[in-house]
Amino acid sequence: MDTLIRFFQDGGSFMYPIAIVLVVGIAIAIERWLVLTAAKSANRQAFNRILPLLHKKDYAGVINLSKSTGAPIARIIAAGVVRMSQSPRRDDIELAMEEGVMEAMPRLEKRTAYLATLANISTLLGLLGTIIGLIAAFTAVANADPAEKAALLSSSIAVAMNTTAFGLISAIPLLLIHSMLQSKTTEIIDSLEMAGVKCLNIIAHVQEVTPRTRTQDTAASSAPKP
Repeated sequence: MDTLIRFFQDGGSFMYPIAIVLVVGIAIAIERWLVLTAAKSANRQAFNRILPLLHKKDYAGVINLSKSTGAPIARIIAAGVVRMSQSPRRDDIELAMEEGVMEAMPRLEKRTAYLATLANISTLLGLLGTIIGLIAAFTAVANADPAEKAALLSSSIAVAMNTTAFGLISAIPLLLIHSMLQSKTTEIIDSLEMAGVKCLNIIAHVQEVTPRTRTQDTAASSAPKP
């Protein structure tokens, strides 16, 4: 602990903004991890409750469930159910569900990109602190006694390098956490799309949903009559 404290103190004033960047990044990472973990769990629970309702054609129950839960999958399936009451085409229902996925994505990806930015800022602050420290070191050495120049320059460079080291120490974990959160977000989005397709297939099987697309309908209407 004494070594860490001495390392931080020897780094100069630029150690403090780097520390602030690290603390902010860790706070964002913890918040995002908790949100994504809660969203994944809520989606799983909501999907298990939605499946029996779809098999029973209880579409009103699906809509009520989407209003009572914050799970994105419930809102996505409810959007498809509402669109089904307006248009029986399968592609219309699918488009409504895709819109629901697109609405859920910004909430899942929110603030994750900040971690990469904070990692870059941490690295740049470390380099800037080192450069300023070296400038101050060479300036001090220029006015020092010739016998003390080598020792003073060596000590000053070692202190200046502390900011670069601390900047990298802060940036590397933030980049790793950013990559992990991105993978977790992608996994949740893929699960939403997969669950939407499964529910759409159930709706198409239980309910008489016209499988014909708009293109097929247009082709059929424009075909010459015998």
